[in-house]
Amino acid sequence: MKLHRNFCIDYMDVDKRREQAAVALVDCTPSALFNKTAQLLLLTLLIFCPINVFAANTWSYHQEKDRLSNETYSFAQSPLPPRGLYDYLRLEIICKENTLQVAIDANSLIASQGRTFGFEYQIDNKPAVTLQMTTFKDSKRRGYTEEYAQRIVNDLLTGKSLFIRVNTMIRKVLSATILLEGAAEPVKQVASDCGLSLADNATTESAYSLAEFEQELSKLTPEQQRQVLSKIKTIIIETQKALLIEK
Repeated sequence: MKLHRNFCIDYMDVDKRREQAAVALVDCTPSALFNKTAQLLLLTLLIFCPINVFAANTWSYHQEKDRLSNETYSFAQSPLPPRGLYDYLRLEIICKENTLQVAIDANSLIASQGRTFGFEYQIDNKPAVTLQMTTFKDSKRRGYTEEYAQRIVNDLLTGKSLFIRVNTMIRKVLSATILLEGAAEPVKQVASDCGLSLADNATTESAYSLAEFEQELSKLTPEQQRQVLSKIKTIIIETQKALLIEK
């Protein structure tokens, strides 16, 4: 009766007939109790699993071995953008063979293997930067850049949100927004693996790249462009002369 009182309270009524008590005891068999326990565990998983999955969807640091060279390489991986709002795009900061790379991983076709494609990114409300990436030789859905890798990495440390856009060979634009919260530690760790030391650039202006210069130059009139290029030419000539004098 103690088992009946603790686990089968729906049936507990001292004034009911003996037959009802017998039914209650049947429902209190180990099988019934196991089923109730299983239901409770399932409900707990349904409640807590989505929270855990969301919490794990953050910037992370990884180390793996290359299957061909058997050498260890490291990479920082971004979280996935919200489903339904953006395309599947994931950013990776990679240190492989002591070379820093920034790679983009998509679930859709970008371009044929070893082909260049347009890549744009914007940190918060700062001006967008346009550059070229190249698909890996073994993939049509993954691309990378080494030339602009450090510039991108520096920019990642200056904001809270990253918007990226990929222009594919079939004239389809893939886009995503990636939060930069928690990015600093894994990104700096990868840079450190490549022998690079990244300062906290939250208040530091990043280097002015050739891609950014060309983008802003294209907004000027032809006459303004000639004036800018003329001044740059003068600066270069004067710099060369100064270097010759130092030698």
